Amino acid sequence: MPKEKNQLPLDSETFLSIRKWYLWALAGIAITIIVSQILIQLHLNSQLSDSRVINVAGFQRAYSQKLTKELLLIKDAFPSNSITKNVTALSKTISIWKHSHLALQNGDGEIGIPKEAHVEILELFQKLEPHHSAMVAAAESIIQSYHDKSLNETNLEENVAVVLQNENSFLQLMDDIVNQYDQRSKEQLKILKRKEYVLLGISLLILLLEILFIFRPLSIQIRKTIGDLMQNQVNSEARAKEIQQLYSEKEKSLQELQELNFVIDNAALFASTRKDGSIVFISKKFLELLGITEKQLNKPLSEILTADQGQQEYLREVLKNNRKNVIRTEEIKITTLKGKQFWLDMSIVPMHQSSRQQSILILCSDITERKENSIKVEQLTQQNFEARMLQKKVQASQIVEGQEEERKRIAKDIHDGIGQMLTALKFNIESIDPENKAKTIEKIAYLKTLTSDLIKGVRTATFNLTPPELSDHGIFPALQKMTAELSKLTGKTILFDNRTDEHIRFDSLAETNVYRVVQEAVNNAIKYAEANYILVTIKYKDHILSVVIDDDGKGFDDSILGQVPKNNSEGGMGLFFMKERIDYINGRLFINSIPGEGTRVTINYKTEKEEEHGAE
Repeated sequence: MPKEKNQLPLDSETFLSIRKWYLWALAGIAITIIVSQILIQLHLNSQLSDSRVINVAGFQRAYSQKLTKELLLIKDAFPSNSITKNVTALSKTISIWKHSHLALQNGDGEIGIPKEAHVEILELFQKLEPHHSAMVAAAESIIQSYHDKSLNETNLEENVAVVLQNENSFLQLMDDIVNQYDQRSKEQLKILKRKEYVLLGISLLILLLEILFIFRPLSIQIRKTIGDLMQNQVNSEARAKEIQQLYSEKEKSLQELQELNFVIDNAALFASTRKDGSIVFISKKFLELLGITEKQLNKPLSEILTADQGQQEYLREVLKNNRKNVIRTEEIKITTLKGKQFWLDMSIVPMHQSSRQQSILILCSDITERKENSIKVEQLTQQNFEARMLQKKVQASQIVEGQEEERKRIAKDIHDGIGQMLTALKFNIESIDPENKAKTIEKIAYLKTLTSDLIKGVRTATFNLTPPELSDHGIFPALQKMTAELSKLTGKTILFDNRTDEHIRFDSLAETNVYRVVQEAVNNAIKYAEANYILVTIKYKDHILSVVIDDDGKGFDDSILGQVPKNNSEGGMGLFFMKERIDYINGRLFINSIPGEGTRVTINYKTEKEEEHGAE
């Protein structure tokens, strides 16, 4: 007996057994997946290091050629005083070249290069070392001689000859080193592929064993169980028919009791009628609502409920046609004999009594207040809708006005800036007199400056239009390009700080409006705040895109932000349209400014998940 008490049921025992095998199979697959991922990640880290090493090694060749070129430029320009710039560039090239040369051998954590342990590559570096040292020594000798003011043509030619003599050998050995790096990377990739094939075979084997020892036995057992259940169902249906015959009469009585309970539990206003519509019983509360007495109940229910002939005809049809075993519900407006109007929620319940005297039960609820409130809500909804439409029209006109002002501003910039420079360019060209060489040289120099300013003005005007980076690559590259271009064009320090871990695309309308608001904020900082330092910071966390624009300009009193701008006042309409654009995409805009200390503009835009990964 104790064994029978402790023994598990058959279904539990089978489930535990199947679960155990499932866990073993899934654990095996999980282990192979984890191992393969570890191998892949290790290989990817190794590939990143190899890629960085190959890149730096390739730059070594370029820097050696750059060094040679700079030495030749110094030689050609010597003894002119214009070689100072070339000597400075040569010093920077030697510094980077020497640092990268040591990093390739000993490693450097700052630039992501590990210490070299490959014997063949280290041997090649040993062969390379004499040539590298000779070229470095020659270049440093020239730099030292220049600084000591002892540089002469003989010394310069000798050192240049040393560099040229060692350059070819250096390039050949660096080619061999780069090839060794590439060969090593390919070997590591082949090893990873073989490991992946082995792990794939193990995963497939586990799946095959799972099919043979779990799914197949389980399907056989399920098929047998279903067969037993179907047989039991046939037996149960036969027994159910016998039971149904025994309880058929009891069900009729139960149905009548249920209908009576429905009346008692849910009806405050109720009445019952015969087939001809005459009243059998009506509640006192119903009589009070209708404003009649029991002496006036000598009429059909349809005539007692309402004095309106159209409503009476409708009620007669409803009561006459409701003879099936269906509960019908109607919302009916009635007019009493005293002229009062009510809304009733009427339920018409067919009765099934043997006497056949009472055939219909009428259950009602007074819903007049609810109907009146519903009408008021509809009216308020209509008024709110009209108010919103009017507001939208006003906003649309303001947006159109803002667009027109933007067009006027662009036209004014082109007319006042580019147009005047073109006119000045034309007049200066026409005034050139080839015979007056001194004046001609002076005017040509001025024309060069004017042309440079003209190009800068054209680039500024075109950049204010929509950049291709916004539609092609998204908000992150577009803002980076905007800050870089404005920094070049204005000479201000405009920086972009991207604090997101991945590149994310958002809805194109949202990207356009965020870009325009950032562009307006940066332009305001340059034009009105006279800022010298502007920082645009963008980050994305918890489905919220946040862009912050900080500047060190002169700031303003931010209490004016709540005021409505008048007549396109300078700066006012710009802030207004910034708010309108952010409101249009259901975002939020915060502006904080302190006079003399600067301004911070914050844009927050909440996104959905499908929008976050729209594009990689």
